[in-house]
Amino acid sequence: MPGIDETRQFMPLRIAVLTVSDTRELADDKSGNTLVERIAAAGHALAGRSIVKDEVTAIRQRVKEWIDDKSIDVIISTGGTGFTGRDVTPEAIEPLFEKRMDGFSTLFTMISVPKIGTSAIQTRATAGVANATYVFCLPGSPGACKDAWDEILVHQLDYRYRPCNFVEILPRLDEHLRRPKAKGATA
Repeated sequence: MPGIDETRQFMPLRIAVLTVSDTRELADDKSGNTLVERIAAAGHALAGRSIVKDEVTAIRQRVKEWIDDKSIDVIISTGGTGFTGRDVTPEAIEPLFEKRMDGFSTLFTMISVPKIGTSAIQTRATAGVANATYVFCLPGSPGACKDAWDEILVHQLDYRYRPCNFVEILPRLDEHLRRPKAKGATA
């Protein structure tokens, strides 16, 4: 049965929040605020927060800076995952992924269907791993951010969650970068 194993110690993560929007500022960033509040309530640390325009270059640059920062464990973006011409978050971030997390998109959609029905098909929420950093791209609505955090991320970003979680494998995400070449390898 999945759940919290109270015999394990909580391990706080450093999480950065990126809001992708042409119109939002910190004062009216409801989705970003929703994530920041939940991150703090769960016991994690806010490692950074930014708002960038819906532009591939701006989004990619901010995320690249954060994935290059070894003190950041997780990046959560909100906004830009729909189908309009300005929705470019997946195009900006997915090329940075070393590994995609297809199960996140599937689970997020499954959670969304009972709440918003077939409108769940309109999301392009995505996730992956880049430079030993977890990256989650959520829709821009506060409800979607609540659902993703409350139903998925709060559990998977908690070391105590069983049967498994993202925290316990975090130290091994970059092992392919640290692995020496096999004897006799030419490449």
